Amino acid sequence: MFAAERRQLILEMVRANGAVSLRELARVVQTSEVTVRRDVRALEAEGLLDRRHGGAVLPGGFARESGFPQKSHLATAEKTAIADLAAGFVEEGEAIVVGAGTTTQELARRLARVPGLTVVTNSLLVAQALAHANRVEVVMTGGTLRGSNYALVGSGAEQSLQGLRVSRAFLSGSGLTAERGLSTSNMLSASVDRALVQAAAEVVVLADHTKLGTDTMFQTVPTDVITRLVTDEPPGHDDRAATELQALADQGVQIAVAGGPGAGAAQQTPEVVAADRRGPRRDVPLPGQRRNLAPGGGGSGPQLRTAAPLAEPPGGRVADLAPRRR
Repeated sequence: MFAAERRQLILEMVRANGAVSLRELARVVQTSEVTVRRDVRALEAEGLLDRRHGGAVLPGGFARESGFPQKSHLATAEKTAIADLAAGFVEEGEAIVVGAGTTTQELARRLARVPGLTVVTNSLLVAQALAHANRVEVVMTGGTLRGSNYALVGSGAEQSLQGLRVSRAFLSGSGLTAERGLSTSNMLSASVDRALVQAAAEVVVLADHTKLGTDTMFQTVPTDVITRLVTDEPPGHDDRAATELQALADQGVQIAVAGGPGAGAAQQTPEVVAADRRGPRRDVPLPGQRRNLAPGGGGSGPQLRTAAPLAEPPGGRVADLAPRRR
């Protein structure tokens, strides 16, 4: 086990239990107490846990990460609407990557109807959702199984993604801010998500409004690399989510809002204009460092496709949040 994997496992044990002895940590990670003590000291220096005599405890202010059973019952209607809308952006015959998460699992259930699709994933739940799709090819990464979210992580997963090139990556996370982009509370998951991003010409983030304005420990996708955000309509009283959406738009992120035509119109700020009043528009060039990835460019792997026009998808709308003039 690599040091990073060992320390991540130590963090997960501490978050799950609140406090764990060095002896128990050494038993689980299968190393000596001397090595575990060194790992705990390093994690304390990063502010991720506190040392106590003979063990480690949660630091003040850090919450335990929710496992899959808890996450699967949160914002279920919003995740379903987001998945319905995001599936409309996937074209027949595309090659895409889909990361781990409860929202991406919902997306995968809808992708089973897209013929000729190739889906690369590190999620057992995504693969399971597509297992019986007749005309969808599923490619799984290698790696170590992380039981809390049924995802493959670690160096094996990252190495299996090297040299891969696909048109789009669909990712979710624990938080999304305009300042820092997409983030997650798990170090190994963040590392694999970054490898998934490197394999894609475009990055689509799926995040319900509860994650907007939330920042967690490990950055996965910087804002200037996010092509599009697919989200739900924030409640009228949620000023934080509305402010964050505008800030993301100011940085060039395209916003697709799940919900019927006119949903939440009374709560919209003046800057938010439904695309059905302007007609469909085409994607802008990918922000940041990926602008030079032209379709069909050099490198091995599947042929890249240009992004589809942002036509009005069923059950949703594409919001045109124009960057504010400065």
